[in-house]
Amino acid sequence: MGATDLIGLTVRNVRTGRFQRSLSLATGAGSVITAAEIYLEHDRAGFGNRVMWWPVLLGPVGAVAGVAGMLSPRAARTMLPVASAAIVANGLQGTWLHVRGIAEKPGGWAMARYNVEMGPPLFAPLLMSLVGGMGLVAAVLRRESADA
Repeated sequence: MGATDLIGLTVRNVRTGRFQRSLSLATGAGSVITAAEIYLEHDRAGFGNRVMWWPVLLGPVGAVAGVAGMLSPRAARTMLPVASAAIVANGLQGTWLHVRGIAEKPGGWAMARYNVEMGPPLFAPLLMSLVGGMGLVAAVLRRESADA
């Protein structure tokens, strides 16, 4: 299967509504994997701020919403966008907190090369937002009809 065939298959799946279910499930799986990684990183930092628990707790919420969105058109229109929006918002908040954390390191942004490497991971919260964004896209895609 070449690249052209893969693109054609993807376009066909989006048009028929099959992609919506797959993206919902990918959101659920991504939520679990992301929450596990965040737990490990925040545990390493000793959960020094209570806000560090929020993305860990949103992982199972995203997982349930993603699986429910795959199984139910109603959940894909209601539960999935709410959970996904919360994940996106928390990822953006985390980005702000990580930027602030880098600034608070000795030397702050004047020593950006060192502090970005040694401080809180700058782009990690944006990856969480990406998972939530997948759920938002899945929520607006057309659903596969029962006769498809």
